[in-house]
Amino acid sequence: MDGTMGLRALLCAYLASLLVLQAMPTQGSPTGRPKVSKKRQTVDTAVDGVTIRSLKVNCKVTSRFAHYVITSQVVNSANEAKEVAFDVEIPKTAFISDFAITADGNAFIGDIKDKVSAWKQYRKAAISGENAGLVRASGRTMEQFTIHLTIGPRSKATFRLTYEEVLKRKLKQYDIVIKVKPKQLVHHFEVDCSPGASMMQIDVDIFEPQGISKLDAQASFLPKELESQLIKKSFSGKQGRVLFRPTVGQQQSCPTCSTSLLNGDFKVTYDVNRDQLCELLVANNHFAHFFAPQNLTNLNKNVVFVIDISTSMEGQKVKQTKEALLKILGDMRPGDYFDLVLFGSEVQSWRDSLVKASPANLRAAQDFVRRFFLAGATNLNGGLLRGIEILNQAHGSLPELSNHASVLIMLTDGEPTEGVTDRAQILKNVHNAIRGRFPLYNLGFGHNVDLNFLEIMSMENNGRAQRIYEDHDATQQLQGFYDQVASPLLVDVELLYPQDTVSALTQHRHKQYYEGSEIMVAGRIADHKLGSFKADVLARGEGQEFKATCLVDEEEMKKLLQERGHMLENHVERLWAYLTIQELLAKRMKLQGKEKAEVTAKALQMSLAYQFVTPLTSMTIRGMADEDGLEPVIDKPPEDSLPLEMLGNRKMFMLSALQPSPTRSSSNIQQLPNQVTGVDTDPHFLIHVPQKEDTLCFNINEEPGVVLSLVQDPDTGFSVNGQLIGNKASSPGQQEGTYFGRLGIANPATGFQLEVTPQNITLNPGSGGPMFSWRDQASLRQHKVVVTINRRRNLVVSVEDGGTFEVVLHRVWKGSSVHQDFLGFYVLDSHRMSARTHGLLGQFFHPFDYKVSDPHPGSDPTKTDATMVVKSHQLTVTRGLQKDYSKDPRHGAEVTCWFVHNNGAGLIDGVYTDYIVPDIF
Repeated sequence: MDGTMGLRALLCAYLASLLVLQAMPTQGSPTGRPKVSKKRQTVDTAVDGVTIRSLKVNCKVTSRFAHYVITSQVVNSANEAKEVAFDVEIPKTAFISDFAITADGNAFIGDIKDKVSAWKQYRKAAISGENAGLVRASGRTMEQFTIHLTIGPRSKATFRLTYEEVLKRKLKQYDIVIKVKPKQLVHHFEVDCSPGASMMQIDVDIFEPQGISKLDAQASFLPKELESQLIKKSFSGKQGRVLFRPTVGQQQSCPTCSTSLLNGDFKVTYDVNRDQLCELLVANNHFAHFFAPQNLTNLNKNVVFVIDISTSMEGQKVKQTKEALLKILGDMRPGDYFDLVLFGSEVQSWRDSLVKASPANLRAAQDFVRRFFLAGATNLNGGLLRGIEILNQAHGSLPELSNHASVLIMLTDGEPTEGVTDRAQILKNVHNAIRGRFPLYNLGFGHNVDLNFLEIMSMENNGRAQRIYEDHDATQQLQGFYDQVASPLLVDVELLYPQDTVSALTQHRHKQYYEGSEIMVAGRIADHKLGSFKADVLARGEGQEFKATCLVDEEEMKKLLQERGHMLENHVERLWAYLTIQELLAKRMKLQGKEKAEVTAKALQMSLAYQFVTPLTSMTIRGMADEDGLEPVIDKPPEDSLPLEMLGNRKMFMLSALQPSPTRSSSNIQQLPNQVTGVDTDPHFLIHVPQKEDTLCFNINEEPGVVLSLVQDPDTGFSVNGQLIGNKASSPGQQEGTYFGRLGIANPATGFQLEVTPQNITLNPGSGGPMFSWRDQASLRQHKVVVTINRRRNLVVSVEDGGTFEVVLHRVWKGSSVHQDFLGFYVLDSHRMSARTHGLLGQFFHPFDYKVSDPHPGSDPTKTDATMVVKSHQLTVTRGLQKDYSKDPRHGAEVTCWFVHNNGAGLIDGVYTDYIVPDIF
């Protein structure tokens, strides 16, 4: 098959998140380019009958936590089956948290489980010699997610992938890079990082409580004059936005071309205000602490470069290493001290002691770099110990250097082959020699290094490791790393919190803090301890001790919660979970035996609890299989996995005819309680009171367009609101009826929103989520919410640790007294909802008492009136009949109830107008 066919829209988020979407025919290839008109707006965006109807990347950034949702819909207009591929490249540091495919009216949902549970899948794949995983390593910082599907004629498929990450500050800014490389024009193309966006666009919305200090955006593929016209950027206070919305015509490389102009990087950079020494965010019993003080004096540093000069470094590697060292030496500050150590089979140093970075010394060092040559094997242990010895001697013999920030940087391209070669012994030797005095940074040049070994060594010595890729820009990679550690501002940084107040802290001790970076700590706060929560920062700066105390501004936190709502609460907790899992995964690398098992178990438990695909978990997708019967598996490839181009072809997956939903529609119906609380028709509210084995009912008479609060749980933020629609009177003088025509169900703690109308069901409408019709049979899962759509009948929403609710669809049929479709809403289970839940229905989720007495004939002799005492009110109520449509949306079942007149006055808290809200969300 021609791999150049179809559409590849490449989109990167943060240090390059890349989306590639391909539309490919099942057989053959197009014989020519799609026909295009001379007019831009009539260009044909289809490829052999397959069109990418929409392509969206929705991203919400709140306090450095980024949540991305990529959605794409492919339409096959041909009369035969076609092959399509959905490709996404995401940062290696990101965790996938959800994936779903909707096709042919069925939904296929990813299920995250521990890797052991997915073992059969891996075993079958290994036996067949294939890679069943959908995620593979790709490039320097990316992982590529790909799934190939065959979809039927005249059908569509929608893909939806969710992933999350924490943005790290480097060189005084946070970066969001969107790499745009479509190989043809995209019908609707969106990269949307805002709460709501539409059509073809890149829309980046950032919310930072500290306030945004700078925001910029550039598109490398656009001429400057066009860039200024198409990119709109603005920021004020806590919010910033960048908008790029090219039309199909503006994508074209020329007025009559079917090729795309979009080919390059769309880069957004921003930073936040640093008016305060630190920022503390507290929400939902979790906190995030951001520390990046400004206006500090740079510390002088003692730096030793330990360089591998074994013969494997020959060629470009040694050339680029020398170029980088020459530039780094040229950038040394006059107050710095330094030395160079070279190791091959033997170990040699330039001065064998630290010398000041004077002009004469720097020139001499640069001459030494230009003249050294390669020799022998790799005495890694010897080179490191010599570099450590030079720094330790300076600390002991030159007291004035003890106040400097010492740094050891080692570069190697291979494994230890000379001297001590046992890795465990090298780790022990290096750790015992450094003894926590300074950080060790390891740089591994190329793919022949054992990066895990270098990472463990760095982690044990307060540093980190990084791979330097063999490429034309290796010099820039080396210099870029050095720039991040070139300007230390503080050493021995400790962020301390009251022991009886916090738990589950992420790393809060750092050997050094560098200019342009940021220290981030998260943790849990014990119940009722917010009043005593604070953060003390201790460190050593230039010539003095550094001390600071950070307190929580509770009034400011209330304002932030009002501005960003429960999304802020959710993101603070998930930021803590993300950092904790990353640290546990790193820690387990250097452990053995029982300790490793305990850390692994904790990381696995958190990965499952927060639904992250990590090295310990996998996501399987039921309901589709390849030709060998293997289901797709989404996992996280190891750092040393083979690059994409060295692996075989991807598997092709076929969709099953029926979706094995986690909750089948038949079981939903069987599990419905005999009597339920709900609201239906014009709107009649049914309140089932199980302790009385009776039902109360009332109507609400309001105008079309009014939105009523049905359920509101202030503890979780969960809500259900309904908007009324009118039904024109069938005869003059008859009162117009009202019905629910639009429902909004929201769980802000997880960012979940569901909009339901008689026509469509839309998941997360504010962020461009997928849309379903009532003809679909689907089961959708987002975090702790499961939505099951039962074709042309109802849908069920189940919230973990919350409630279960049903929306019933009422279709107009011949002879119906209602002239337009409408919705009913029923509560199937509410016992886990909080005691403070309110709303026209929610206030009745927990037991309440009433007494009925003195039944007597009413004004209508066919009905009985009575006196009811409820909530300290004495009411006249009427015995009557209403219908419950929760089991039978067409005919319903009659329910006997006590009807409370006057819009439920006396039964509901307050008056019914108290429940009118501005919108469904």
